[in-house]
Amino acid sequence: MDAYLLLITLLAIVIVILGVSVFKWHAFISLLIASLFLAIFTGMKLDEIVKAYETGVGGTLGHLIGIIALGAILGKMLAESGAGLRIANYFIKVFGEKKLPWAMFFSGFVIGIPVFFEVGILILLPLVISIQKASKKNILLIALPAIAGLSIVHGLVPPHPGAVAAIEIYNANLGKVLLYSLIIAIPSGIIGGPLYAKFISKRVKPEEEPEFVHVEEIPEDKMPSTWISFFSILLPVILMVLGTIAPYINKGETIERLFKFIGSPLIALLISVFSAYYFLGLRLGQDRKAIKKFTEDCLVPVGSIVLIIGAGGGFKQILIDSGVGDTIGNLAQNFSVSPLVLAFIIAGLIRIATGSATVALTTAAGIVSPIIANMSGVNLELLVIVTGAGSLMFSHVNDAGFWMVKEYLGLSIKETFKTWTTLETILSFMAFIFALLLNAFI
Repeated sequence: MDAYLLLITLLAIVIVILGVSVFKWHAFISLLIASLFLAIFTGMKLDEIVKAYETGVGGTLGHLIGIIALGAILGKMLAESGAGLRIANYFIKVFGEKKLPWAMFFSGFVIGIPVFFEVGILILLPLVISIQKASKKNILLIALPAIAGLSIVHGLVPPHPGAVAAIEIYNANLGKVLLYSLIIAIPSGIIGGPLYAKFISKRVKPEEEPEFVHVEEIPEDKMPSTWISFFSILLPVILMVLGTIAPYINKGETIERLFKFIGSPLIALLISVFSAYYFLGLRLGQDRKAIKKFTEDCLVPVGSIVLIIGAGGGFKQILIDSGVGDTIGNLAQNFSVSPLVLAFIIAGLIRIATGSATVALTTAAGIVSPIIANMSGVNLELLVIVTGAGSLMFSHVNDAGFWMVKEYLGLSIKETFKTWTTLETILSFMAFIFALLLNAFI
């Protein structure tokens, strides 16, 4: 019976992979079909299947949908106001021309905290190209560290949707995930970013010119100040940290409850959005109609991410209700496979197969969460991080990010494998190794 359940689970994952890569279905459709296949062939009663799936979707999205939407709005305000460019220029000024890779890494890292990977690239790309033309340096030396900063934050650090989804699925502590992810992401990003860029830029010189994406230039006097830019980007992180340390502040129960409330991701992001509306919008001369348009424009692409994460939650619930989770859990215990290793491998395999970090993260978390339900001593926060690390592994031709980097930097497919694919894999394994090291000490 156990072998049959595992076979059906494997076939369900194959359905997800084939649906996305061969039939070109949206990941939501692929996950939904796979969930129904798994439920029917594991013997769930027909009247229980839809209820279980809806419970999984609702349980996941009920916590996440507001966070994802508010994060997208905050990212849009940062992009439109020029706050991202202001921060990048600040790091370039601090580090100087000789340490441009380090400046670009920290620019990508900080800008990447509230914005999606694709948005971060569009913010930084004009700056990367202008620096490259002025300095005559290899564009890889400037661009790869920025991309590494964006990517590692996107994969590991809340409030990014994948990380927050995994936190919800594993029932991990958000504050601890935030702290651990920053501890792990910085050294991982440095190795995959400035250090790797210095190495590879001596060996690969792109033959084509980068594709310039037109971004409307913002006059210097229309940009927010450096202080306001940093404040706007880091405000949600500061509030979430405040919520985490609330129990350790001896200021009375009322103050503790208040800090926990404003430190919850939903409220922290809501406060940050209204702060951005004022400091990055109204104060800089944007009227209410423009701000409303920015909000509406950025919410359209969020729908796709919400559907994928919701479908991942539904898949997870089917795994639990069908008994597959218990079966895999028993096998993992019998073979003494660490949940951290298991989550990393599963996320990595799904990432390689589907090309989507979000699909890899949510599906892997759905598979692993029932396994750890009866285990003791599992660090749930590091489990979130290693699942995110696995979801970054070996980006190739089935990943939209692969083609985005290729076209924007003017690389050939071979050069993209040597640079972007290798960079992503370095980030993945470095984050995994640092998570295992941290697990040995906490």
